[in-house]
Amino acid sequence: MNDVTLNQDFRSAMRQLAGGVSVITAAHGDERTGLTATSVVSISMDPAELLISVNQNSSSWPVIEKSGKFGVNVLKKEQQIVAEHFSGKGGLKGAERFADDDWFQTEDGVWLSSRALVAYACNVEKVWTHHQHSLIVGQVTRIEINAGPDPLTYWQGGYGSFIKN
Repeated sequence: MNDVTLNQDFRSAMRQLAGGVSVITAAHGDERTGLTATSVVSISMDPAELLISVNQNSSSWPVIEKSGKFGVNVLKKEQQIVAEHFSGKGGLKGAERFADDDWFQTEDGVWLSSRALVAYACNVEKVWTHHQHSLIVGQVTRIEINAGPDPLTYWQGGYGSFIKN
């Protein structure tokens, strides 16, 4: 199998993994941005830590790197427009992506959604570079829980939800 075919097959195979949708936020000074992610991993309970992966070519990476902080906002089904804004749909960039949701800034400067199922503020604990991505461990410094029904999910290139029986 050649590299092009393997890459295409890998993309198709990864679309079979359903995932919860989160928005990673980053701010430093007057800069505010973020990205949509379907892969956030809990790697430690004590201390509480999350792992995210950010493309180093994204607008978010240099802001996370400068600030040493980021937010993880686990979205509800009603927040699909938020996921689309942070994925770059519609051409929104930077602070424009924060439209259509209720955001607040923590004392540490992390932007969190007051409507998210759960929102975490994190300090960057460790960073590894792997190919074009930074794998970032964040130590959780704050948690806002607004649990409710219908998390936003992503599967096979589309948004949906998981409804508990």
